Amino acid sequence: MNASIQTALRQLRLSGMLESLDVRLQEAAGHGLTHTEFLELILQDELLVRKDRQMQRHLKAAQFRETKTLEDFDWQFNPSIKKKQVYDLASCRFIRENRDCLFLGPPGTGKSFLCQAIGYQAIKMGFVVLYRSIFDVVRDFLEDEAFAGQDQVLPKYLKPDLLIIDDMGLKQLPKHSGECLFEIIMRRYETKSTMMTSNRPLEDWGKLLGDVPAATAILDRFLHHAEILTITGRSYRLKDRVAKDLDTPKEQNKDEQDKNTES
Repeated sequence: MNASIQTALRQLRLSGMLESLDVRLQEAAGHGLTHTEFLELILQDELLVRKDRQMQRHLKAAQFRETKTLEDFDWQFNPSIKKKQVYDLASCRFIRENRDCLFLGPPGTGKSFLCQAIGYQAIKMGFVVLYRSIFDVVRDFLEDEAFAGQDQVLPKYLKPDLLIIDDMGLKQLPKHSGECLFEIIMRRYETKSTMMTSNRPLEDWGKLLGDVPAATAILDRFLHHAEILTITGRSYRLKDRVAKDLDTPKEQNKDEQDKNTES
């Protein structure tokens, strides 16, 4: 590749072509590719590089705690999770139809993992995703309120094709939290998809928000077109600790038996 071509590709910001052009030139010469076939290959190289960069940008913008995939999920640990239902959500049909989703269940049963994995799949399909805990949501709105008139936070929550709000129910929320959440749900209702997780039953939301009317209005809209996945079972995060605790007495008993034998 001569210097003028390199310079032109850099100026045009065609880094995908720049990276692969030498290899493609050799391939074209070795296999007798036509001009059209050669052009198609280098255009595909450029598109792949751009798609990968866009994916990385969208993953960063989504603000996941961790990048999770359904392939990494331990389905055998908790048989109560309906695998078919989860994979149906991962097809992102619910996003195309502007429907919502709610994961209900005790802490540690996989709710956050699954919603982030579905969010990751949505990004792969070209959707814009934002992941926030309910505490992040409230903090964002309270900070925006401190700068009255700015109103910069709400558009951030209205833009994504899929908004994931995690950790509803871990503790009671500050005053006016219900108003913030209601504003988001009301504006996104039947226009964009929202996914939430909660470890508390729906009847407790009024107490959590400190605002029963707001909680009622939120659930009225959110649940209208929502798919609810109820997960039961013990905590995945505590499984190793439980196993260790169960094994400890056995080890202690064995040590005691060994000591008795020696004596």
